[in-house]
Amino acid sequence: MLYPTASIPYTNPTKTYHLFKRSLQHPLPSPLPNQQQYGRRRNKPTALATTPGPAPQAQLNISHANSRVSAVLPTGESVEILLYGATIISWKDAKGEEKLWLSEKAKTDGSSAVRGGIPLVFPVFGKAPDHAATAKLPQHGFARTSRWEFLGKSTSESSSSKDGGDSSVKLDFGLSSNNLSEESKKAWPYEFGLIYSVTLGKDGLRTSMVVRNEGESAWEFQVLMHSYLRIADISNISITGLESSSYVDKVTVPISTTKSPSAPVTITGVTDRVYTPAGGPEAPVAVLEGGKTKFSIVRDNLNEIVVWNPWIDSKSIADFAPVEGWKNMICVEAGAVGGWQKLEAGETWEGGQVITAAI
Repeated sequence: MLYPTASIPYTNPTKTYHLFKRSLQHPLPSPLPNQQQYGRRRNKPTALATTPGPAPQAQLNISHANSRVSAVLPTGESVEILLYGATIISWKDAKGEEKLWLSEKAKTDGSSAVRGGIPLVFPVFGKAPDHAATAKLPQHGFARTSRWEFLGKSTSESSSSKDGGDSSVKLDFGLSSNNLSEESKKAWPYEFGLIYSVTLGKDGLRTSMVVRNEGESAWEFQVLMHSYLRIADISNISITGLESSSYVDKVTVPISTTKSPSAPVTITGVTDRVYTPAGGPEAPVAVLEGGKTKFSIVRDNLNEIVVWNPWIDSKSIADFAPVEGWKNMICVEAGAVGGWQKLEAGETWEGGQVITAAI
């Protein structure tokens, strides 16, 4: 179970998965159905209409034209997710301060994977070895380039607030083998179902994934939440929780495995590393700016942390902008990518993270 925060109560994603079963055989058409259709559909997490009463409610907006879903808490925190890739492209605190980095050249129209925000990596991280079942898939798989289905929202009221009102909102998205392009189905011919839940709270953001094998044969996968965190100055950043940890350095030629020193990680050049934190999968990882915690990440069933910054090599990345945007971002990505997760027929895997941001 993920560690709870004050304003992001834990909700079991497996329960949500069963609500998605019908759409595995009967996916919703595009564009999204209207809100009344959602409200009539049985066993949805909630209807989209707000609950009458004096307590302030989380506001939900579905944009059919732009294929995105956004939510705003009564206290002002907000999140915005594209249906394309179920990619989170914005997360703001109550003051309207953006917490995620998004390239100025990011494609948000569904034409390519989004550069920035929190893209989803599944069922392969990077490019798979030639002998792997995922070998024919593009780098980072198909989850980030597929159109997901919005399943609905649920909210949680604060018991500590004198005015009541919603203290968090959970948005659920689904993807199954029925949603894939013919090209992706041919490259990875397995039956599966995914539930991705994004929970916005007053002091953090929870992202969690349920993966289920819906077929008759076993298959393996990797999963990662590719978080681009917004910072003021990369030269002033350090990362704790990775001290004395082994890591794969993907920049060196050949790729090497080494051990980090007993000091926080700093970024001084092109960085692309896969860490296995010495403190274990439940040990928090923090991004410090000027010695003060800016972000804290707590993981559940995600054993690895990927740290990435392209440094000046960003100039060779076509959709990375501005050119010196690398100074204002750091990717600290929670994932299960050190090996392969195996699911037998009918089995389910769960994992996730909670990112809290300093006020």
